[in-house]
Amino acid sequence: MFKRNKTRRRRSSRQRGPVARAFFFLVKAGVWFVVLSVGWVLLYKVVPVPITATMLMDPNGHTKDWTPLSRIDRNMVDAAIAGEDGKFCSHHGFDTGAIEKAIAHNQRVDRRGRGHIRGGSTISQQTAKNVFLWQGGGYVRKAFEAWFTVLIENIWGKRRIMEVYLNIAQTGIGTYGAEAGAQRYYRKGAAKLSSIEAARIAAVLPLPDERAVNGATGFTRRHGNTIAARIGVVRRDGLDACIYR
Repeated sequence: MFKRNKTRRRRSSRQRGPVARAFFFLVKAGVWFVVLSVGWVLLYKVVPVPITATMLMDPNGHTKDWTPLSRIDRNMVDAAIAGEDGKFCSHHGFDTGAIEKAIAHNQRVDRRGRGHIRGGSTISQQTAKNVFLWQGGGYVRKAFEAWFTVLIENIWGKRRIMEVYLNIAQTGIGTYGAEAGAQRYYRKGAAKLSSIEAARIAAVLPLPDERAVNGATGFTRRHGNTIAARIGVVRRDGLDACIYR
């Protein structure tokens, strides 16, 4: 009986047309992707992220030192919120207002041919991309980024997202994470960063290969000073309340 049923299933499979076989293959692949991606996210909810594609492809190598959020100064957390994502605690992974502003800004840059391209990604999106995906644009990567952003928002929560972000974000040439950045630039741990030190590190996050923390001048210095001033606003207005309750 078992052999007969197995033979029937094989015949049924052969009788399907190419479109049907492709459909069933895509369904199976989709199910496997969901299962594996959810499992991957669940694993990193409790296990430190060992390495990322960005680190592996960095021609300068990579220096990192995983540090729990409890041993990263609040100034660094608030500087990241002030500089990268002021609505971190209030959005669910995506800031539509920031995305719309970035699109409008980038269209003006393209028309004029000068200025810097601005991103509209939240810290959650950046974390999803940096941990699970690769750098660069494209609709396919953006779609995967959105999927992983939804997963980490719902499985990790805000505190874990910030902890992972501050451990895998590039803070300089070949340098990843707040702890490695603090050791490189200030010869001390991330637990002892002042507001201006944290702000200077946060100021280089968008372009870590091009901006210098030590001896920062021009835009980087001004941007760092602005972030340092905003740290007080973040704390006063409870913009970090999802982390420090």
